[in-house]
Amino acid sequence: MSNIYLNSLLERLQNADTDGLRGNYEQARATALQVVELVNTNYSCNINSLKNIEEEISSEYRECHNLLAYAYHILGTTARYQSDYDSAVEWYEKSLIESESVGDMKLIARAFGNLGVTKGLKENYIEDIELTTKALELDTSIDNKRGMAMWQNNLGIAYGRLGDYSKALNHFMIAVNLDEQTDNTVSRATRYNNIGIVYEHLGDYEKALDYFQRSIGIDEELGNRKGIAQRLSNMGMAYSHLNNSDLAIECFTKALAIDEELVNNRGKAIRLSNLADEFASRGEYNIALEYQIKALALDKELQNTRGCAIRLASIGTIIARRIESEEDIIVAEKYLLEGLALSQEIENKHHVLLCHKELADIYERQGRLQESILNFKQFYKLEKEVLSEEAKRHAQNAEQQRIMRERDKQFELVQAKATATIEATNKLLHNVLPPSIADKMLACTKRIAEKLSNVSVLFADIVEFTKLSQRISPEELVEGLDRIFSVFDTLAEKHGLEKIKTIGDAYMVVSGAPEPRADHAEAMALMAVEMLEAIKQFKSISTGEEIQLRIGIHSGDVVAGVIGKKKFTYDLWGDAVNTASRMESHGEAGRIHVSEEFKNAVGESSFNFINRGEMDIKGKGIMKTFFLEKKI
Repeated sequence: MSNIYLNSLLERLQNADTDGLRGNYEQARATALQVVELVNTNYSCNINSLKNIEEEISSEYRECHNLLAYAYHILGTTARYQSDYDSAVEWYEKSLIESESVGDMKLIARAFGNLGVTKGLKENYIEDIELTTKALELDTSIDNKRGMAMWQNNLGIAYGRLGDYSKALNHFMIAVNLDEQTDNTVSRATRYNNIGIVYEHLGDYEKALDYFQRSIGIDEELGNRKGIAQRLSNMGMAYSHLNNSDLAIECFTKALAIDEELVNNRGKAIRLSNLADEFASRGEYNIALEYQIKALALDKELQNTRGCAIRLASIGTIIARRIESEEDIIVAEKYLLEGLALSQEIENKHHVLLCHKELADIYERQGRLQESILNFKQFYKLEKEVLSEEAKRHAQNAEQQRIMRERDKQFELVQAKATATIEATNKLLHNVLPPSIADKMLACTKRIAEKLSNVSVLFADIVEFTKLSQRISPEELVEGLDRIFSVFDTLAEKHGLEKIKTIGDAYMVVSGAPEPRADHAEAMALMAVEMLEAIKQFKSISTGEEIQLRIGIHSGDVVAGVIGKKKFTYDLWGDAVNTASRMESHGEAGRIHVSEEFKNAVGESSFNFINRGEMDIKGKGIMKTFFLEKKI
């Protein structure tokens, strides 16, 4: 198949998606099924055999599976809109399989999320939360913030259905924050609307109205007429709860006008039914009947079985309550029986219950006592079942909430441990590495290595340490070295230098790395002089003998970096390091032996440099060196 043909199929699916959103479910379904057939039949060979062929074919393979995933997604969504949740799950599972075959994370996340939504509509809220969380994790892994916002929103809906409104609000607020980050104003309006619905469930209708107004404000800015209609409808429900029937009817009427303008038949049916219920609550049955009949006609056109069942039962109930003639009784019975049959078909027990109750009343009026008793018995039996199921559902919801709370506690514990581990790792890395290097390590820099010019390297060694170590215990030796090197560490920190390592009784420090500094040599000179002063306080390591240092310093270029995979070390390499080590080994006890390069780097300062003359330095040849002293 050519790219042009594939693009034409994609365009068909996009049109089908739009049809589905407008309530043209049959058209959407027919188009999606046609695309599935075309993709599966227009290959010259089996679709799966294309996976490992040349790149051009591999691309075609991906495109075709993406088309199938999209088509199954549309089929699942149209089935869901028509309350056929079992079929919706089947289609979404097929969409998931196609998405996984090409490894498209966004499509996989979408499939998991849609499965979660459908499970929630089937009142399986734990599966809903688990599947939606998978979708959230996938989109988080690829930093798809728009997807993340959608799943946070859906988690809010799931927790709202569980009655955990605090958690629901939290997820909605996170979704709002993500929408703000991605400048997704349209979705932010939806989140405000959902927050309003939560407050409506909590009985805080004023706060609910405030969020509905915020949502409408955004929709008006964007010209989102469909969104405005939905928010107005929700406001109508809030006003109805506040017993402000006039404002409720005003909101429903405005919403209906917008839906008519947009030819949104699904929305029109809902708004007409809302108006019917409001007028019926006021005893204005003729107007209520007119609206409900119009809603029924639209639901029949949309093939919305659930909607039809609800409208038929409502029409029968309205006529039964306004009975003006014998003909009304006959008509009411007709609608109630139709509504009863359809409600039984879709297992809508609440409306089955309602129909039996109204039929029992009608038959009692007509003197059809046996039929009245039969329907009343069915009503009584179902009422007990419904109450029992509701009690069971409340218990299940409570149990689900308990399970989720336990999971949340475990998650929080894991997070706390992870946070503690991260903090411990941060602290450890900052203790063993220079701060800037530790930060790079934590930022996951693959390899840290750099060439640094103009640094000064110092080596210090305790004179005749081997003889000293033979005359004291290991514990005394370690304790003594620890005290000496701790003082040196303090001096290094004081002068802004970086300790590199200790090797036995040797101490290595650098100035000008990892952060460059113009006065690297002068700072190192101060450090060396103060080291000689500091060592005087250590008259002995348990023996009373005087301790002396031999110090060597050189300035030049080095390579610096981190080595190790589990035990990290920041180290230096290069000629400057070797030369500094040679300055120390060729030096004298109690003196600071430096190279000519270091002397030149210090320049005019408060230090004296005593010319030692030229000498043969092992591995370096003839060098001119100096002893460093501080001016009196």
